[in-house]
Amino acid sequence: MKKLSWKQTLGVATLAAGSAMLSQAALAQDTQDPQGLYSADELMDADVFLTSKPDEDVGDVEDILLGEDMSVQALVIEAGGVLDMGDKDFVVQKGDFTVETRHDDNLDDMEYRVVLDMDGSALKQQPEYTNDWWQNAKTQAASAWENTKQGASSAWKDTKSATSDLLDDASDAIDNN
Repeated sequence: MKKLSWKQTLGVATLAAGSAMLSQAALAQDTQDPQGLYSADELMDADVFLTSKPDEDVGDVEDILLGEDMSVQALVIEAGGVLDMGDKDFVVQKGDFTVETRHDDNLDDMEYRVVLDMDGSALKQQPEYTNDWWQNAKTQAASAWENTKQGASSAWKDTKSATSDLLDDASDAIDNN
């Protein structure tokens, strides 16, 4: 067995320490990388945390709100009370939260952690999930969807008309030569 010099020993120790830190960073990163597919069942009742207090559970996911295209538009977060008394349901829009996955290699052990990109006072400023909010949001979403459909239809008609005009012009140019 060859004896290593102190420089070689230091180099091996540094390499091993660096390797261990990279492994830990990769494990930490694993909980924050996009997973590509999420379980609504597992997301329901997931614990909710704030970026300002990442270790303090402030509530639970009470509902998942989907848009016309079936994508997640918002989460309803039950929070604000003490010992589940006096809780309110707040609507937190997509873009204001992230979902961290733990134990994603086993469906039976998988769990989610929802992190709101806000502090406690900002959470309390979110709209409260009530029947009035629901009716208003539903009407606004339906109107936005209808406007999108009409805009797409109009754009298609304009493109079709412009293409037809260009083809007619090209045909006339060929006929005149």
